[in-house]
Amino acid sequence: MLRIRGTVGEVPVDLTVELDDSDWAKLGSALNGQSPMAQPEAVAGTPAAKPVNQDDALWQVARDLLRKAGQLSGPDLLEQLESLTGNAVSGKRLLVRLRHSSDVKVISGGDTPLYSWIG
Repeated sequence: MLRIRGTVGEVPVDLTVELDDSDWAKLGSALNGQSPMAQPEAVAGTPAAKPVNQDDALWQVARDLLRKAGQLSGPDLLEQLESLTGNAVSGKRLLVRLRHSSDVKVISGGDTPLYSWIG
């Protein structure tokens, strides 16, 4: 895990980046002036792992929820995401993430937006 703290302009930034072994190897190679492609074949050929942190797991569940429903109104989807995550802030983050996903179409019409799974 790598933590980066500082500012962007006047906005404070506190960023945590999680790296797996292959990411650390690529970073080490880049810092040593080597090509990241020069890493051992076993590391380069490793398939992508399943979600390992809670945010990725929640994201997958949120996607599955909308995929299985097919279409949900914004308030209904937010209510389900809030109960899934246990709090309003995390539910809203997932809703925003779904809104910007290429697998989701949002129709803004009437009183509430409609979220549709198109992936």
